[in-house]
Formats: sequence, C-alpha cells, structure tokens
Amino acid sequence: MKRIGVLAITLVVVCAQATAAIRIKDIAYVHGVRSQQLIGYGLVVGLNGTGDTQRSTFTLQSVTSMLKRFGITVPQSDLRLRNVAAVMVTATVPGFAKEGGTADVIVSSMGDGTSLQGGTLLMTPLSGIDGAVYAMAQGPLSVGGISVRANGNEVRRNHTAAGRIPGGAILERAVQSTITQDSSIAVVLMEADFTTATRIAEAINTKIGERIAVPDDASRIAIRIPRGFRDDGRLV
Repeated sequence: MKRIGVLAITLVVVCAQATAAIRIKDIAYVHGVRSQQLIGYGLVVGLNGTGDTQRSTFTLQSVTSMLKRFGITVPQSDLRLRNVAAVMVTATVPGFAKEGGTADVIVSSMGDGTSLQGGTLLMTPLSGIDGAVYAMAQGPLSVGGISVRANGNEVRRNHTAAGRIPGGAILERAVQSTITQDSSIAVVLMEADFTTATRIAEAINTKIGERIAVPDDASRIAIRIPRGFRDDGRLV
C-alpha cells in the first residue's frame, strides 16, 4: 500500500509539473510581428429610412461625388436621402497577411443616422498609418440590435448605429513585418517580469545547446541567430 501511495504522489507531482509548463508564444511575441490597423470612409446604402438627414452635409457631398464617378450629375441641393449613411470603417490585419486574405470589418455611423440595420457597405478603401491602401471592404452589415418604428412609436434594443462584416475586407497588398535585425531577433513579454524573462532565455539556450538568448530587461529577450540557422534558411 505504501508503494502504491508513493507512486500516486509521484504521478501527481509529475502531472503538476507538466501542466505548469507554458508555451513562450502564449506569454510573449516576436518583436516586429504585429497587427496593422486600417481605416476608411465609406457609405452604407439600403437603409429603411434610418440614414443620415439633410444636416449631415458630408453624406450629401459623398453621394454626389460617387454619382459623378458613374457619370451621373445631380445637384447636391436636390438630394433627399434617408436610406444612406456615412460611416467610418475599421479593421485589424494580422502580421504577415498576404494579398487575397480577408479580415473582419467594423462599420460605425458618423452622421445622425439612427440605425444601420439592413444596410450594405459600398466598396471602401482601407488605409494604414502610412497612407497606403491595404484592403477594400464591402458587403452587408450584421447589426447586434434592433430598431422598430410604428405609428409614431419606436422600440430600440442594443446599439444599432454600428455593425460588422465578417470577412468583409479583402487585402490588396501584403502587410510587411520585419523580425530580424543585425542577425538577431527579440522576444517581448506581454507582461514584464524579470524571472519569466530569465527562464525564457534559459529554456531557449537549453533547447539550442548554446548561449544565444540574453534577457535585456524585464520584458525583452535578445536572441542571436546561430550561423547554421541563417545559412540553411531555418530561421522560422
């Protein structure tokens, strides 16, 4: 019985040690590998009288400019629109994303429209912080609320002036990411901690078999890339 008890305790300790192990990628990231936020201005059409009013002059200007591109000239003063809303479109693209990839899109009203329910976003270019266009967004909106009007009464549940388009943005150019600098890379902790940084460096050195990882501070571990990994293209 004693042997069985000792064996059971040993197994519990081993299992506890195994479950205590944490993958580095769960608590840190490689420096230079980051998501990129995109933004654009567009129009949502097909609304049921819940779009922007005449007070949102920028919506009227946008509709006039859009119609001109299609060869239709309409004086801005003649427009009476309640089925169109001006919106800001945002998206976050992961690092190393390539052309043809997709990303979810958040669409938010910027005029005095009351609801985007049932609307469709027209083709909208999305730009990065450098001003370059990385993606185009378009498609029907999914709104997490309802807004119903009848006999002068209105019932509204949750927020209807914002919605999302799953996979609504298609990348037109790759998101550039740089992970190497002077034959080295760096791992950055999501939460700075001297002990964790030291343990990560020790784990990497043990795995490779030589001292290539050195913690610079509580959040950054510098890793010198061995020549064999550089020459053979095994960096990844």
